[in-house]
Order: sequence, then structure tokens, then C-alpha cells
Amino acid sequence: MSRGLNWTRALADGPVDAAVPSVITADSRLGDDTARLVTVVPDPGSPYHRARKGEVGLREGLALAEAVTAVVAEDSGLPDDRRRPVVAVVDLPSQAYGRVEELAGLHHALAAAVDAYARARTAGHPVITLVVGTALSGGLLAHGLQASQILALDDPGVVIHAMHKQAAAKVTLRSVAELDELAKRVPPLSYDVADWAKLGLCDDLLEVDDADHPTERDVRRAKDALTAAVQRARGGPRDLSNRLTSPGAQQTRTASRRIREALAAQWD
Repeated sequence: MSRGLNWTRALADGPVDAAVPSVITADSRLGDDTARLVTVVPDPGSPYHRARKGEVGLREGLALAEAVTAVVAEDSGLPDDRRRPVVAVVDLPSQAYGRVEELAGLHHALAAAVDAYARARTAGHPVITLVVGTALSGGLLAHGLQASQILALDDPGVVIHAMHKQAAAKVTLRSVAELDELAKRVPPLSYDVADWAKLGLCDDLLEVDDADHPTERDVRRAKDALTAAVQRARGGPRDLSNRLTSPGAQQTRTASRRIREALAAQWD
């Protein structure tokens, strides 16, 4: 089961296309806009065995870049307020960890996706992320984290973090149980989406009836939330400064704010 695929089909107001089997696109009406949905989905038949469960690998990074760049090119002559929103629907376990991927330039493929999203945002396209499942590690960096607005389902199946819990336990020389206990006092270590939402990165946390198989009411709620996010993106900065100025960031990212202020003062 792929939440990304299910939500893309539910939100789409037309056919779902695929340049490669693991990257699908569709159009969705959001108020007066027609948004382009972009989603990474599992491809059990991928020639890259490390990218068969929805990971962002070589093909996925380049296909994401092509899908987003196509929207920017097609809308290049339009006024800013008519440039289509790009919605990254996110449900992915990570980037594709593998020796072949690393040797073939996985970092370049992921960088191409990041660059495409950033170029779309700075060109005036509202870039919105909707996290419907897992969003971990370099996969999220390539597909989702360049958005002006990040929305997530308020559901236990939604996990947003820098690395898998088992990997974090190994890196920190702790057990998973110890990490869970520590996360109660240190929100950035938590794998609970409600705790993540307090870090200033989440612009809306959506309650739904069925995160796996969205109902009609779930789709209406999501579309309403996405429509509002598009308007906020159009009225906000084209950079990502809102990540540090949001109400959540002002409470939980004080150290990051102080460091950036100090760096800016020294630079000037």
C-alpha cells in the first residue's frame, strides 16, 4: 500500500501520469488554481533494488526535477498570480541507500530535484508539501523540504525526521527505548508528528478520518487546507525565512534564530 499513491489519486481531478513508474503527476483544482501534484511511489520492478519501496533514487531525483521544471517552463510567460502551484505529496522511507547509487551520483540526482523545487518557488510558483506518510532523511530533503508551506496529516502513521529511529539509536549509542524517553524532553528527537509540528516547520496539521484510504470528507479538508496554503505562499516571502519567523519557530527555535542573527551581524 502507498499512501502517496492513494492520496494523489484522491486529490486528482484528472488522469494520473508517470514519466517513470516511481514518479507520478496529476492535476488538482484548488480554488481558482489548477495545481500540479508530484509524488514518489514504490516501484517493485525498478532496476535499482535500493529504490523499490518508494525511496528517492537516481531515476526519482531526475524525474522529480523534470516534472517540476516542466511546470516552470510552461508557465514562464504568465503573471506571478497565475503560475501554477506545485504540491509535493510525500510518503517515502528515505533516499536510496546503495553503493551503485552513490557511485552513479545519487547526490547529483537529489540536488537536481532540490534545485527544481527552489527555482519554482523563487519564480513565483507556490510550492506546497503535503506529508501523508513517512518523510525521512534525504528523501524529504529532495522531495518536500523546499516548500514555502508544509502540511501534514495528524496521524500516527506520519513520521517526519532526519533518520530512522533504529539508525538514530546506533548513531547516538542509545537504545530505541532510551531515545523515546529522551524525546519526551527534547522535541527534535521525537518521532511524533505533533511534536514535529511544534518546531516551526509545520504550517497546518490536518485531522482526517482515514489516512490510508482518504474519504470524501478527508479530500475536501485537504483541498481546503492546500488552497489556504497556496494563498499564504503567494502572500509570503519567496525564500524560506518563514521557517524562522513562524509562531512555532519563535518558541522552539530560539537558538537557531540567535545564531543566524549573530552570523548576519558578523557578515554585515
